[in-house]
Amino acid sequence: MILNIFLGFLCCVMAVIIHECGHLFAMLICKSPPDKIKISLFEIKITNSSRQLNTTRQNIFIIFFGPLVNFICFILFYLLYLCNSEFLLPIAMANLCTGLFNMLPVMSLDGGQLMHVILCGKFSEKSAEKIINITALIILFPLTVLGFTVLLNSKYNFSLLFVCIYLIASLLFRNNGYY
Repeated sequence: MILNIFLGFLCCVMAVIIHECGHLFAMLICKSPPDKIKISLFEIKITNSSRQLNTTRQNIFIIFFGPLVNFICFILFYLLYLCNSEFLLPIAMANLCTGLFNMLPVMSLDGGQLMHVILCGKFSEKSAEKIINITALIILFPLTVLGFTVLLNSKYNFSLLFVCIYLIASLLFRNNGYY
């Protein structure tokens, strides 16, 4: 059991590193290198002061490239798994989950950032923020209920509930601007 937990943790860490490398690679392609990379317990924050100078297409490309790399890795690892490489399934699933999770429309994730860039082209920044926050709450409420259901049915798996609480807290306590 401990080995399975450790293997799952390593697969998730690897998927997150792949994800962030995707963003970094896209930044380099757009000639918009990061100013600073900060790694903390719950997030990896890439600071880029030239982000405001990028075109909308460049920002969308940079934001979406992290999840895209995860989806590509999922396909590659899953195809290798189908070729009788049993140990690659956890790596494939970690990449799929990381890509999907990051596409949630919560501002601290890529999905929220992507929505912000797109909505700011059509609405004011305040309206875009309100739309994103309402959408995030609509998505997070059933996910939190599901997290409680998983916790009660599994008697020990609180991971989804913990993630939902973290995302709700990031919505409530976010006091700086979106960019």
